[in-house]
Amino acid sequence: MSNVRVRFAPSPTGKPHTGNIRTAVFDWLFARHNGGKMILRIEDTDRERLDPTAAEEMIRALKWVGIDWDEGPDIGGPHAPYLQSDRRETHLEYANELIKSGNAYRCYCTRERLEQLRKTQEERGLPTGYDRRCRYLPPEERARYEESGATYTIRLAMPREGTVTWNDAVFGDMSWEYRLVDDQVIVKSDGFALYHLAATVDDHLMEITHVIRGEEWLSSTPKHIFIYHSLGWTPPTFVHTTHILGPGRRKLSKREASSEFMNFAAEGYLPEAVLNFVSLIGWTPGDDRELLSPHELIESFSLEGLVGHPAILDEEKLLWYNGQYIRSLSLPELAKRALPFLIKSGLVEQNPSPEKLNYLASVIALEQERIKTLADVASVADFFLLDDDKYEFDVKAVAKWFNAAGVGERLAWVREKLAALSLFNAETIEQVIRLGIEKFSVKPGEVIHPVRVAVSGRTVGPGLYELIDVLGRDRSLRRLDRALTLVSK
Repeated sequence: MSNVRVRFAPSPTGKPHTGNIRTAVFDWLFARHNGGKMILRIEDTDRERLDPTAAEEMIRALKWVGIDWDEGPDIGGPHAPYLQSDRRETHLEYANELIKSGNAYRCYCTRERLEQLRKTQEERGLPTGYDRRCRYLPPEERARYEESGATYTIRLAMPREGTVTWNDAVFGDMSWEYRLVDDQVIVKSDGFALYHLAATVDDHLMEITHVIRGEEWLSSTPKHIFIYHSLGWTPPTFVHTTHILGPGRRKLSKREASSEFMNFAAEGYLPEAVLNFVSLIGWTPGDDRELLSPHELIESFSLEGLVGHPAILDEEKLLWYNGQYIRSLSLPELAKRALPFLIKSGLVEQNPSPEKLNYLASVIALEQERIKTLADVASVADFFLLDDDKYEFDVKAVAKWFNAAGVGERLAWVREKLAALSLFNAETIEQVIRLGIEKFSVKPGEVIHPVRVAVSGRTVGPGLYELIDVLGRDRSLRRLDRALTLVSK
């Protein structure tokens, strides 16, 4: 397996989704496990659906999740070019070889005729497909078309009998009757090869040993094997990964995060968590491990671990993964990663000072256990970062805790004692709160909850004593003063 060469070959017709990236992840893991090569090839021959930004977005998504490659349009390589549209003449050369050997032919049928043919077949309840009219044109009629310069496509001349067999690395021994395979167009009238020819030719010339792709391509494999055999080439090993379904085995909706892969980045998922998660959608390391580093994924990966049934994408599970990885980060690293989300929310300015970054790390230290995504930092820690007169009070919390009898007296007493502390830290703050509970002979919550609402505006959060310690004496006192203006005496 030391000569393993795999390719990830996206078509730049839309934004990358989880299915795309999972294929790339499997390619990458397989290549790295075997010391082989990973090739990135952009299959941009569908000029009608081409999105000029899609290739760049795909590359950005791959780099974000941690995938690198050994050859590609951005770094070159011995089998350049890696932009498929630049290989047009090569594809046409092999298309003409197929014509010469009788394994392909020029089709002069107009779009109108093909549309009418399909309509007639549908009306009669027949299977739709080309009727091979141009395959059997009399020589003189074919010559007239050629002399007139008529527009044409090129179609495969698939065998009318016999069976093609191959062994798929996931689905095992496969068999397909040739009579069930249509004479597929392999070169369009604009001279660009379609996937079936272009990918097959490029895979051979780039010495691809394993083609990893989704199971929707199973039915096309007989066409590709036919091309390989017609050109005297040996097919690669085909690896068809199963479909990705949502919870309940339902088809994924385009509205879900996975419909656009980079939504994961925008929503605050860590790339290493997403890599771990995506790797296990349809593959198992053979044991019960769930958290695997990139090194462990590479070390464990094998084609035998690919499952033969639809894989489930469970975003609740991804949240769990993300939380695990967030809690494994050092505080400076977590603060660094959360910073873009805090800047976007307006809670932190661009290029914050070192002091502000240190403060941010202290804040995150209190919230790290509760954070599930980087985007959560803004919502769970906003009261730490807003000015002392800008954080909002929870209306229900105010109604419950600021209207209780004696709460004003208790808050004023706590404020006075905090102001008088010679040493201001979590331990001395706790002593003040406990003395207040004892002094006023009330339940702990009757002091703790009003103070928490006063300094944070909410009833839920990190430990109160640590919270006040991080806010600092001056800010805590200002917040208690503000709260006292809302308290019923």
